[in-house]
Amino acid sequence: MIPLLTEFIKYCFNNNNVLYTKHALTEMENEDFGVIKDQEISELFENFDIIKEYSDDKPYPSALLSGYTKKRRPLHVVCAINKNDNIIIIVTVYHPDPNKWIDNKRRLKK
Repeated sequence: MIPLLTEFIKYCFNNNNVLYTKHALTEMENEDFGVIKDQEISELFENFDIIKEYSDDKPYPSALLSGYTKKRRPLHVVCAINKNDNIIIIVTVYHPDPNKWIDNKRRLKK
């Protein structure tokens, strides 16, 4: 979507300007498709797509990111974008259910 947003997210991750919510850490630990490790999140941030932006989210706008680990595990990350403090906040992380997503990027219609 917006290249500047992609670059901002990469900048934050590469400079360790990332916070994880308790919810995100719990989801990573209890993921139905297996625990999501910190290394896998690092791999996702090397190359990801922004699936959707939520510019009206409060207290910060957020975005849904889609990417793959080096072992080709699909992951989704929702992060809040705090440009004032140059930080991203990982709200949740999950392995998208293949019965609900096409190519890890498009939600199946009900």
